[in-house]
Amino acid sequence: MGLLFKCLNIKKEFGDKVVLKDISFHVEIGDRIGIVGNNGAGKTTLGNIIAKAIKADGGSILWHYKDVKIGYLHQSTYYTQGEFQNMIEGDKEEIREFFQTSKELGIHKIDDWNNSRLSKLSGGEKTKLAIARIWAEKPQLLILDEPTNHMDYEGIRWLISEIEKYRGTILVISHDRYFMDKCVNRIIEIEDGVAHSYKGNYTLYRHEKRRRYESQLHEYEVQEKYKGKIQSDIKQLKKWSEKGHRESTKKDGFKEGYRVRVKKKDKQVKSRIKRLEKIEVEGVKKPKDEQNIKFNFVSSDRGGDRILEARKISKSFSNKKLFEDSSFYIKKGEKIGLFGKNGCGKTTFIKAILKELYMDEGNLYLSPSGKVAYLSQDVMTLDGDKTVLETFGIENYKRRGILQTLLTNMGFSKSMIHKKVDTLSLGERTRLKVAYMIMMENNVLILDEPTNHLDLHSREMLEKTLKEYEGTIILVSHDRYLLEKLCDKILIFENKAIKRYEYSFKEYMDMKEGSVDNKEKKSKEEQLMILENRITAILGEISSLTPDLDRYKELDEEFKELISAKREINNK
Repeated sequence: MGLLFKCLNIKKEFGDKVVLKDISFHVEIGDRIGIVGNNGAGKTTLGNIIAKAIKADGGSILWHYKDVKIGYLHQSTYYTQGEFQNMIEGDKEEIREFFQTSKELGIHKIDDWNNSRLSKLSGGEKTKLAIARIWAEKPQLLILDEPTNHMDYEGIRWLISEIEKYRGTILVISHDRYFMDKCVNRIIEIEDGVAHSYKGNYTLYRHEKRRRYESQLHEYEVQEKYKGKIQSDIKQLKKWSEKGHRESTKKDGFKEGYRVRVKKKDKQVKSRIKRLEKIEVEGVKKPKDEQNIKFNFVSSDRGGDRILEARKISKSFSNKKLFEDSSFYIKKGEKIGLFGKNGCGKTTFIKAILKELYMDEGNLYLSPSGKVAYLSQDVMTLDGDKTVLETFGIENYKRRGILQTLLTNMGFSKSMIHKKVDTLSLGERTRLKVAYMIMMENNVLILDEPTNHLDLHSREMLEKTLKEYEGTIILVSHDRYLLEKLCDKILIFENKAIKRYEYSFKEYMDMKEGSVDNKEKKSKEEQLMILENRITAILGEISSLTPDLDRYKELDEEFKELISAKREINNK
């Protein structure tokens, strides 16, 4: 559709640190580009340079159109109370659009909000309001920095739908793999200060990057074998040359012939040395593999089958009922996802497990054998004046050695462990909090947005580790890929109730969204099998209970629901 702008040899330094070394790429009108890279690679810096918020130290951006209107969504931590007060001022048409978009995102009556309400905005509300304001301005170029952070499922679905309809150009800085797969058709990766371009969405980029790595590694290995042969030839030729020199001094009458042959060997040695030098300068470099980050959670596996049980729990704040009369359980070893709109009570439920607040009604039982480690999404609670090592407060020599090995495995260099926490990026702080959890012996992990601020590679490594963890996981996340790959059961927060589903998150979403693939895959027989298994489990447990017990009544009620569901499936 035509060129919008070109980045040519963009450079940026902060003090002694070179963040962007040589960034060159072009953007066409209508492009949907994802910008990826490790934490600290310079993605947000590049976004600020393109948005003209900061200046580059070198290079230039060539715009092919004058006065391109740019809408820049910053990360939610950027926005202050004053920023949101300014949002409801200005062009009347834009304000009308802003209110309308806010309603579509589930935020109502903003014009009635006072300063107190504006000062208590959640991360999700900040992101939604900022998106609504940018959409109202109708920019030609959108730069979205972590647009799905703190966003609930409904908000993300709205954003994906709007991006599909949007006619302008989009640059997305994101670590949300599902969102990137749905919304971008090209990836720009920033690595070691240089930009690399890939066609396609996030999944295609990962495949192509791996293919390029393996191809370059093969070329490098072939080259190294060739270098080894040349070095062997040089060694042999030098031996012959040295022998020739010695022999030429001993022979009478044929010295000149020996010298000619020796000179020939010397030339061959020089020729091969030049070849080696050329390979060193122009040859294939060993490809850089991704940083090896390891998360190693240790489960303290003990206790009974049920780790947590809720019996008719209810909770309200002021006049708002979050959930009521909800009963469910979580078994040892289950990886369970909490799913629902922002403000439905997921964080409240977690606080109740941690005994930071209590239910209005009902009973929430945590097994005495349950040792909980909690990762909150607020990475700013760490003491900024302490070093990485001091954060743990470990004096024991042996434990300190284990800690240093762990930090190295998680991407903290020897120099970094002596840095003040205040100097760490948000992603590094998240990794530090995860390290703190790992150092605890536990059998229950409660993770509230664990992938927020982590770069894509770190997310994949964390995901792999959590799959291998043998303890219980209770997960709140907007990272759909993490939920799909990890959660074998779900608790749904909707209609002022919490309900357990005997499906994986992926199966639930496929059914919710009416996936054709799922309908073909999830046959009637498979659905009936899941119900039969649960019915069998209930009959086994209820047989040891007496009818006067609350647990008996709960199981009896669930049994009736399952029988009804079974009848519905059979009647289809």
